[in-house]
Amino acid sequence: MISTTNDSSFQVSTDRTRLDIPMIYRFLSEQSTWAVGISRPVVERSIENSLCFGGYLDDRQIAFARVVTDYATVAHLVDVFVVPEYRGRGYAKQLIRVVMEHPSLQRLRRFTLNTSDAHSLFARFGFAPSQRPDSLMERYYPNIYLS
Repeated sequence: MISTTNDSSFQVSTDRTRLDIPMIYRFLSEQSTWAVGISRPVVERSIENSLCFGGYLDDRQIAFARVVTDYATVAHLVDVFVVPEYRGRGYAKQLIRVVMEHPSLQRLRRFTLNTSDAHSLFARFGFAPSQRPDSLMERYYPNIYLS
């Protein structure tokens, strides 16, 4: 799937063969706030087992998002980023719009994500704090990749 967004030079694709794995790995392991220290094999395995979206300008990947889903009832959006030098130009909004419009992600009962600093971005697409936080549980190991 290739989608041209509002900026006609920015394209989003789910073609895994186009993904710049070294760039994705470098960003996640060195610059993200959620996966510092992650190993390349773990990044590769996560990509293999997810629906991935690459954002491209002139065939250079500048953005990424992936969705962990069963394609029927639930999905979880993770690893959303735009490389720093391209931030502030609306590419994240365009990327998320394409993710949310993907045909395989429609009519899901629950679509979740975690964010520490992009609440307003995701609110534009219908995400809100959990309606039932008392029912949400997790096992969370924030520094697992550093050990």
